Amino acid sequence: MTIDDLQLQRSDADGLVHFPGLPAFDPADETENAIIRRLAGNWHRRSTVKRDEPDLDELFVAGRADYPEKLVPFRAHPTWQAMPDAMRSRLLSWAWIAYNRHTVLAEQRVANPAFALVMDGEFPGLGGPDLEIALAQAMVDEQYHSLMHINASALTRRKRGHLFPDSALPESHTSRMHSRLRDEAAERWQRSLTTLAFATVSEISINAYLDLLAGDRDIQVVNSTTAQLHNRDEYCHASISDEMAKLVYDVLDAEKRRFFLDMLVAGLEAFVATDYSTWEAILRIERVPGWERMVADVRSESSGARLVRDYSGLHSLMSDMDVLGEVDFDWGLAVTNT
Repeated sequence: MTIDDLQLQRSDADGLVHFPGLPAFDPADETENAIIRRLAGNWHRRSTVKRDEPDLDELFVAGRADYPEKLVPFRAHPTWQAMPDAMRSRLLSWAWIAYNRHTVLAEQRVANPAFALVMDGEFPGLGGPDLEIALAQAMVDEQYHSLMHINASALTRRKRGHLFPDSALPESHTSRMHSRLRDEAAERWQRSLTTLAFATVSEISINAYLDLLAGDRDIQVVNSTTAQLHNRDEYCHASISDEMAKLVYDVLDAEKRRFFLDMLVAGLEAFVATDYSTWEAILRIERVPGWERMVADVRSESSGARLVRDYSGLHSLMSDMDVLGEVDFDWGLAVTNT
């Protein structure tokens, strides 16, 4: 099926094309069209060696940043401010590569494994053909999201003329915390609930991060549009994860309820934290003068700072579960809908 075939299936309700698996997109938007064309072609050919992609490459503007400077934790530090423009641009390219890699890790190591556990009947209170269909579709979505972000990194590498290797970066903070907590768990039910809790946080909270990128008009249009396309699917996934968490919590005994709540908070803390280990690796690779002092200064001054401050999704979930008074999380630093 070609992209032109997809355009014939535009919905009258929202003007977007809805095709199984592919993110909903606006065929009249040049950038959304180009990203989906690349996705559809990649999936069809299963090719990782094709390099000539003018539909995306022609949208790249060398003078635009690859990642929002406002999201850099060091942006106000004198060391960052004194950097040559070329160095800051290169570090922002690294930040975009790291963001894409962390997104893929979240999809592949947390979200899809949690969905697979549900489909395998791991959790009481969850099951049935309707849920299985919804989760199977969500798992396909997550694969496309991974592919979108891999494509976006490949475009950055091609156009910037640098490898920016994923292998040079550490595992994301969220993925490390998820792995550590699972490894420390003595019981199977603890490991399973840890994965479900981290996936719940990721699926409910990722929109807040994606919004920061999707709404940025100063970065590469392909990058902001990649976030926008991903975001549309995640609003649907958030509602699925929200309901699954409620259903599971309702049938757990007191010990498992306490554990699940603790893991939800652990997942949220991991998700919203600034990933200094990734930044340290990037700054070390680029041999930025004075980077150690810059990181130390910002870490000491920002003990309460968080990368994302909109936790309204998880706040609403815990409010619906009537457990806000039972969790140890400083909602005072958060933006909520209450």
